[in-house]
Amino acid sequence: MKLQIEIAGKKRHVELAEAGERPLWTIDGQRLEADATEASPGIYSILINGKSFEVRIERRGAELRAMTRDREFAVVIQDEREWRRHRGGSVEAEGRQQVLAPMPGKVVRVLVSAGDSVRAGQGLLVVEAMKMQNEVRAPKSGTIDRVRVVEGQTVNAGEVVVVVS
Repeated sequence: MKLQIEIAGKKRHVELAEAGERPLWTIDGQRLEADATEASPGIYSILINGKSFEVRIERRGAELRAMTRDREFAVVIQDEREWRRHRGGSVEAEGRQQVLAPMPGKVVRVLVSAGDSVRAGQGLLVVEAMKMQNEVRAPKSGTIDRVRVVEGQTVNAGEVVVVVS
């Protein structure tokens, strides 16, 4: 997983990979020995290069606040997949949008019909893949122009399933 993290205004490129039982961290191209465990909700025990830290994390809108000892940092995490999933937070897509199936699977529920008004983030349909159900949401507020699938239909990843204008 690749992320861009901004801590106290300074941008860092972070990569996390799994290697056996231990995660491998790379920050700005440098490998780092690190591990983290959530000790209780919002409180993490972090081990970095053999040094232990306790960090409290609080969400404040789109920003996180990390507090350790007597220091507090503003943290913004930019994960491209998360940004795409939520369309950049409260920013809506503009114009006519073709909603795509996120993965191959079977349409188990269609929640809207042509002509329905929808809000950004509202569920449009449910696709089942590998026994997990995933709700496909509206990228913008608008009107359903066309529903291109029916319940029970198999879809491929990237296939247009709904058109919203």
